[in-house]
Amino acid sequence: MTTTAQFQTKVKDLIDSLKGICSNYGLGNDGDEYKIITQVFLYKFLNDKFAYEVKQLHPELAKVEKWQDAIEKLSDEKYEMLTLELSADTAVLQRHHFIAHLFDNQNKPDFAKTFDDTLMDIARINNEIFSVKTTGGSKEPLFERITEIVETAERNAFAKAIINKLIHFSFERIFNEKYDFYATIFEYLIKDYNNDSGGTYAEYYTPHAVAKIMASILVTEKVQDKTCYDPSAGSGTLLMNLAHAIGEDKCTIYSQDVSKKSSKLLRLNLILNNLVHSLQNVVRGNTILSPYHKDKNGKLQKFDYIVSNPPFKLDFSEYRDDLDTKENNDRFFAGIPKIPNKKKSGMAIYALFLQHIIHSLNKNGKAAVVVPTGFITAQTGIDKRVRQKMVESKMLAGVVSMPSNIFATTGTNVSIVFLDKKNKGDVALLDASNLGTKIKEGKNQKTVLSADEEQLIIDTFNNKEAKEGLSVVVSYEDIKTKNYSLSAGQYFEVKIEYIDISHEEFTKKMDNFTSNLDHLFAESKQLEKEIKQNLKELRYE
Repeated sequence: MTTTAQFQTKVKDLIDSLKGICSNYGLGNDGDEYKIITQVFLYKFLNDKFAYEVKQLHPELAKVEKWQDAIEKLSDEKYEMLTLELSADTAVLQRHHFIAHLFDNQNKPDFAKTFDDTLMDIARINNEIFSVKTTGGSKEPLFERITEIVETAERNAFAKAIINKLIHFSFERIFNEKYDFYATIFEYLIKDYNNDSGGTYAEYYTPHAVAKIMASILVTEKVQDKTCYDPSAGSGTLLMNLAHAIGEDKCTIYSQDVSKKSSKLLRLNLILNNLVHSLQNVVRGNTILSPYHKDKNGKLQKFDYIVSNPPFKLDFSEYRDDLDTKENNDRFFAGIPKIPNKKKSGMAIYALFLQHIIHSLNKNGKAAVVVPTGFITAQTGIDKRVRQKMVESKMLAGVVSMPSNIFATTGTNVSIVFLDKKNKGDVALLDASNLGTKIKEGKNQKTVLSADEEQLIIDTFNNKEAKEGLSVVVSYEDIKTKNYSLSAGQYFEVKIEYIDISHEEFTKKMDNFTSNLDHLFAESKQLEKEIKQNLKELRYE
C-alpha cells in the first residue's frame, strides 16, 4: 500500500511531468507556464474531487471498473439530481467534462479547441462560487483557454500530451489528508512561479517558518466563527496557516491583492485546503487605493485576525495624492509618505498597509505583520507615529526580530509586529537574529530555522518569558521612555562581571600592565627610529 509520503512524491512527479510537457512545447520558464500548470492541476483535482464525492454518495459506483461508464448510463434527470447532492465545495461537472471523456475523444479534429471549451464550460457553470471578484465588479473565471498559448500547429498534440498524462493518475486517495500534505504540495507546485518579480504586491513567498510563528502566536486557544483578513494576500501562505490554526470550518477568509497571478494562486490554495466557502471573499484590486471589504454601512470592515507580509517599497506616486482625503484621515492616521524627487520605487508603502491593518482590526482584534526591521527603531516620521499609536492605544503584544535572510529573495532584515487590542499588560520583545542555519538556495543565501528554534520563539513569546540574549518583557511605560523603540536589544541589561581580589593581587596586576606598556612604548620608539632611518636612506639612493 502506498504511504502518504510516497503518494506525495507521486503528486510532485505529476507536477514535474506537466512542467516537462510545457518545456517540450517551448514554454519552460515562460511567463505563461504557471497558467498552464496551475489550471491543469486544478482541472485534474476538481475531476477527482467530483469522482470522490459521487462515490461517497453512491458507494455502488466505487465497485465498478469505470465509474464514468456507469454515470454515462444515467438519464439527464437522474444526473442532475446527482449533482444537486454534491457538497458546496465540489465543482459541478457535466459528463463531457470528465478527463476520461476527453481521453476517449483525443483523436477527433480540433481536440485543442474541445479541451479549452471544456475548461471554459466548467468555469461558466461554477462561476458563482469559484470566480474571483475585482474591485471594479467583474468576475475572473476559474479557467482560461490555455492551449492558445501554444503555437497553432502544436495545440492538438499539446492538449493530447496533457490528457494522456492526467488519465493515469488519481487524487482520490488524498481527500482525507490534512493541511500539512496540501501545504507541501502547494509550495512545490508554485515554487517557480511566486518569486520576487521586482517588488510588486505580494510576490514574496512567505517562508513556512514565518507563517507558522505568526499563526501560533495569534491563535493560542480554541475559537470559532472568526474572520481572517490579509490585505496583501499573495498566494495565501499566511492565511492558510492561520485558518489551519483556527480550524478551516471555524473561520472565514477575506483577502485582497492587486496581482492577478497571486489571486489565481490564492484561489487554488483555498480550494486545496477546504476553504471554498471563502472564495467569494477573494478580491483582486489595489487595497490601499480601493479597499473592497466594507460593512453594511459602507465603512471598512473590521476583522478578528489580520495577517500580512506587505510589499515594503513600491512606487505609488501615481495615486499618492488620491489617498490624501478627508475620508482617509482615520485610516492613514500617521500620514502618507511624500513623493521623493528621486528613487520613487523606494516609497515606504508598508507604512500604509500597517496603518490600514490597525484601522481594520475590530475591538478585540489581533494582527501579525511583517515589516522591515528599521521600522521598529525609526526616531522620527510616520514609523514612529505608528509605534506611538500602538503603545498609547495599548494594542501592542510584541515584536520578533527575525534572522537576516529569512527570505531568500530579499536581504532586508525583517521583524514581525504582533498586535492585540486586549493586551493592556506587558509586551514581549524578541531578538531572534542569532538563531537559524545559513544555507544556499539557488544564487541566494537563506537562513532556516529548525523546528526547535521555531518552538522556542513561539513559547518564549506566548509565555512572556525574559531569556538572556533573546527576549525581554517590558511595560508600555518602559517603551515610552525608550522613545517608543521596539528593539529588544535596547532593553537588554549590560552585565559587568566583578571578581574579588586582594590589594596585593591588584597591585601586582597593575604593575604587570605598567611593565607591558613600558615595553610596548619602547618597541614603538625603536620601530619609529628604524622607519625614519629607512626613509632617509631611500631619499639618498
